[in-house]
Amino acid sequence: MSHKARIVGWSHIPFGKLIDPDTEALMARVSLDALRHAGIGSESVDGIYVGVSNNGFLKQDFHAALVALADERLAHTPSTRLENACATGSAAIYAAVDFVESGRGRIALVIGAEKMTSRSNAEIGDILLGASYRKEEAGTPGGFAGVFAGITREYFERYGDHSEDLALIAAKNHRNGVDNPYAQVRKDLGFDFCNTVSERNPYVAEPLRRTDCSLVSDGAAALVIADEEAARSLARSIRFRARSHVNDIMPLSRRDPLRFEGASLAWQGAHREGGTSLDDLDLVETHDCFTIAELIEYEAMGLAAPGQGHRIVREGLAQKGGRLPINVSGGLKAKGHPIGATGVSMHVLACMQLMGEAGDMQVPDAGLAGVFNMGGAAVANYVSILERSR
Repeated sequence: MSHKARIVGWSHIPFGKLIDPDTEALMARVSLDALRHAGIGSESVDGIYVGVSNNGFLKQDFHAALVALADERLAHTPSTRLENACATGSAAIYAAVDFVESGRGRIALVIGAEKMTSRSNAEIGDILLGASYRKEEAGTPGGFAGVFAGITREYFERYGDHSEDLALIAAKNHRNGVDNPYAQVRKDLGFDFCNTVSERNPYVAEPLRRTDCSLVSDGAAALVIADEEAARSLARSIRFRARSHVNDIMPLSRRDPLRFEGASLAWQGAHREGGTSLDDLDLVETHDCFTIAELIEYEAMGLAAPGQGHRIVREGLAQKGGRLPINVSGGLKAKGHPIGATGVSMHVLACMQLMGEAGDMQVPDAGLAGVFNMGGAAVANYVSILERSR
């Protein structure tokens, strides 16, 4: 029996400021829907893997135990919650894949969710700082956005002011978000708006404007993972051509914050495992928590030399019709960034592309998709290369 894991179903709700009161409600909206999409009954699930960061967003914790409240047939199913900052969703996926590929179970349910909007902006900012090294970075003005503002200033000092290029990235992703029915913001803001500091687009942490920062969001997404044999009888089957997880040292003071070395190593590892290169990919969903992150990720994935990431967006290479479309979903920038749901969402959207089920987002003839999801400032780095297996 082959235990190679396949993604066989999924569910995704629109992200935004939602009326759902908590993650229990959000998870309930996607868990059973994903199983229905896969054509699998709750009684067949061997393990549940939940990605919720929380860290103070809600007083209720122990989120793995909340899944069964939506369906008591899951009450005795082993359920585990994972947390890895903004890469929490990918951590849950990889744990589920390990579970299936070890032969311990044949079918796993993965759920990523977060309820962020019930806290004040100040509380949210402080909670998000938990993804930085508080001993050195807790006093950063602007919170977690301030951490990336510091990276941006250093980038500009080393390579010149690239504010316009960050605005081009924001405008690209907002244009793409118009076509995503799950996106929190479905409005083409345009380059001029994104490039201009105004009352509606103020500095959040200079030089990052509001349009340079991902959104505070509620949301959930889910995947069903099955072994190869179980997947053969199901309607959809996406395989991991490769997956790679590489960490980096947490304090920015102990590394070059502009290198994203862990991200680069994760991409290299995935390509080695998959026997692929960037030229083989038809699209990439990458972690644009801030526009500067997407810019540096162009360099980390090998699309451009250090300091040359701006060329990728200037020359249109990352546009939907370009050489390598990046964030055709609108990315975290337009889609939203409910922490625990993000990694799962990115994999769902890549799967939709590979199955030709992405609607207005569809990249024609998408055969191979890359996903890069990171926790913190490129501390936990996950790269998946996905392809349709049937």
